[in-house]
Amino acid sequence: MWIYEKKLQYPVRVSTCNPQLAKWLIEQYGGADGELSAALRYLNQRYSVPDKVVGILTDIGTEEFAHLEMIATMIYKLTKDATPEQMKEAGLGGRYTDHDLAMFYENTDRTPWTAAYIQAKGDPIADLYEDIAAEEKARATYQWIIDLSDDPDLNDGLKFLREREVVHSQRFREAVEILKEERDRKKFF
Repeated sequence: MWIYEKKLQYPVRVSTCNPQLAKWLIEQYGGADGELSAALRYLNQRYSVPDKVVGILTDIGTEEFAHLEMIATMIYKLTKDATPEQMKEAGLGGRYTDHDLAMFYENTDRTPWTAAYIQAKGDPIADLYEDIAAEEKARATYQWIIDLSDDPDLNDGLKFLREREVVHSQRFREAVEILKEERDRKKFF
């Protein structure tokens, strides 16, 4: 199904070691509105939507895994040279104690990722509206992290991710319109 290129979807650069920025990015790694949740939500929902929009969910769900890889790389680069004291000062002392610098699916407050983050109603239009909301939440979170960041190199990658969330939202809106036209012609529902 997939062909893996051993490169990131967009280059990830960071200017300096900054565990505080890493802490904020952890939300996009393992949080409710993060990239893992999005990828799994969309790839799961594609089994209960009409064929006309399966490709959109598959494409976007797959791309979310590429975004997850970018976020992991950002977190790694922001913490790889951090001392235990820097991790503690950034509020990552407990995370460091449990995982050292290993990646772990959790949110900023250390709540482990859970399948409860994933929505799937089984009504294609309702699910797509949920997906639009998820993309807009991710877009907002990226913007807020950019607002908090003083790293222009990191912000470049974050801006790329933010813009992709906008594109995904637009694609889901297109899918809603396709399904509404189908529903109005009484082909399903």
